[in-house]
Amino acid sequence: MEQKESLSDTIKTVVYAIVIAMIIRSFLFEPFKIPSGSMYPSLYVGDFLFVSKYTYGYSKHSLPFSIPLFSGRIWADEPKVGDVVVFKYPQDNSTDFIKRIIGLPGDKIRVEAGRLFVNGKEIARDEKENFVLRDEFGYAERFHQYTETLQNGVKHPILEVSDDEVDDYFDEVTVPENSYFVMGDNRDRSDDSRLHVGFVPFENLVGKARILFFSYDPDEGAWYKPWTWGKKIRWSRIFNKIS
Repeated sequence: MEQKESLSDTIKTVVYAIVIAMIIRSFLFEPFKIPSGSMYPSLYVGDFLFVSKYTYGYSKHSLPFSIPLFSGRIWADEPKVGDVVVFKYPQDNSTDFIKRIIGLPGDKIRVEAGRLFVNGKEIARDEKENFVLRDEFGYAERFHQYTETLQNGVKHPILEVSDDEVDDYFDEVTVPENSYFVMGDNRDRSDDSRLHVGFVPFENLVGKARILFFSYDPDEGAWYKPWTWGKKIRWSRIFNKIS
């Protein structure tokens, strides 16, 4: 009898834990991992971050597996220019993307020779030291690095290979109602609203990227060499606020 009660208690504990985890994941915070370099130098491949689900209200994409219990957003709050957001890729409504909001509904966006224009005004940028990325073989690629000041005063870093890449030219568009224009900070290495992503519907926003809770370099050390694992961890990035 005692053994059956113990098993029953264990099952209840597991069920409660799963329910609590789902509630936290759906309504408070959800962890994400950065798989690509489109947001360098703000976010690195191997960064793990928390996204706040409550910041912009809730849509079906706030729920596990995007269960369609309702449409639109409830308790909605508008995102701001400069917010780094996780959203569902509009082309399949399932793949998670992370980019920075550049344009709000009604904004006119264009890119000319690498320079961003919003509502006809050129967005200021100040050049900094070059940013260097190394691949798994140790080869270096140098990027021009700038601090960009968006139309609402938000400052953030961006990278450019040059100002004459394919993505450095984009004809002016007007952001539709209930949609947003997003770009990666690594401007010449990002699939965003200039390319296949297109405009991001408000409903597709999952949440706002808030803080890094872990980071490791996938090209440093090796999984089969435990004594190298410490080198893989980017200690200086842990608990950094995302801005």
